[in-house]
Parts: sequence; C-alpha cells; structure tokens
Amino acid sequence: MKTKLAILDFDGTLGDTKGVIIKTLQQTIARRGLPAKTDDECAATIGLTLDDAFATLFGLDKGECEKCTALYREIFAENNKPGLVPVFPHVIETIRSIKNEGITVTIASSRGHESLDGFVRDLKLLPYVSLVIGSDDVERGKPDPQPVDITLERTGFKADEAIVVGDTAFDILMGRNAGTLTCGVTYGNGSRQQIEEAKADFVIDDFADLKKIILG
Repeated sequence: MKTKLAILDFDGTLGDTKGVIIKTLQQTIARRGLPAKTDDECAATIGLTLDDAFATLFGLDKGECEKCTALYREIFAENNKPGLVPVFPHVIETIRSIKNEGITVTIASSRGHESLDGFVRDLKLLPYVSLVIGSDDVERGKPDPQPVDITLERTGFKADEAIVVGDTAFDILMGRNAGTLTCGVTYGNGSRQQIEEAKADFVIDDFADLKKIILG
C-alpha cells in the first residue's frame, strides 16, 4: 500500500542533539557520584528512554534511574539554550514537501513530550507535525512497538501505510516490531552497520532522499 504516514525520530534524525545529550549525561553522572563513562558509552544509549539509558549504563534499579532522569532533565533545561540545537540538512524542506503531498508527519521519540514540543516549535516544524509521542506518553519505549502502535491508533492509519525513520537500531526495531516500513539515516547517532544489522528496509545518507522513498 502507498505510504501515508511518516513517523520520525527526533534526536539524530531531525535535530543534532548529540553534543548536548552527552554533556548532560556526563554532568548527571558526576553529580550523582556514579562511575565515569566515556562519551562513546553515553552516546550508545541515545535512542533509549532516559530510565533505560541509566539502567543500561549502570544497572540501577527503577527508583535510582528515576532520580537520574529527573536530574538529567533539570540539567538539560539549563544546557539547552535557544538555537543551540541545529536541524540537519534538508530536514525542514523535505518535511514541508511530503506534508504538502498529503503525507501525515508525526514524531515518536525517547525524549520527553514537553522537550519535544519545544524543539518542534523552535525549529519551525509546528505547521507540519500532526502528532508528537514522547517517552512520557508510553509505558514501553523503543525498541518496543508501543510508540508506533499509539501513533497508528491516534492517526487512524494501518502499519502497512506507515514508515518509521530514525538513526539507530532502536528506531528500526521499533518499526519492524510494529509492522511498518523502516528507513535508517546514517548521519546521526547510529552507524550504517547497526542500521543494516537491524534490517532497515531503506538506508539513506541525506534526509532529502526520504521524499523519493515515500512518494516514489
């Protein structure tokens, strides 16, 4: 069936947030007195919910993960100055173009809903994005299909009418678990190898190429 719905990741797919995420993770780790982690170890958790990221890094229980997550969000709010996060090349014009062709555009991210709303507004994406699903809108985050399942339910589309676009294996697995098409971008936080190993249907180096995949 023709693709009618694009479900987009945010971090590493639309916005280049890697630097501020790693900085905030490192500051959170230091302030919580946790063992030091490398930037690469922190970067490898991007795409997971914050609770899952801290559990992956340190094996913490739920209560401790929640404390880390709360502190992270406080620090991120301080670090995230207006204009700090750039949008990746060709993102806005591509989203505008597929929206004008009748494609419904949504975001499903492991970032909190309030933070996502702020980025959508700051990056001038508000006119084009119909729905935002953040980590606090679901019980189970990526790679679980729940963010996609909720998006499909709220938009009224079927899985075979949708494509999930993201930069990590977590995004691709989420889409595959939900039964949608998947597209990995290579310029974000994941590698081409990781995306291919997750069996993405498409792999692109430039967000502009998404238009060809969706519209043919």
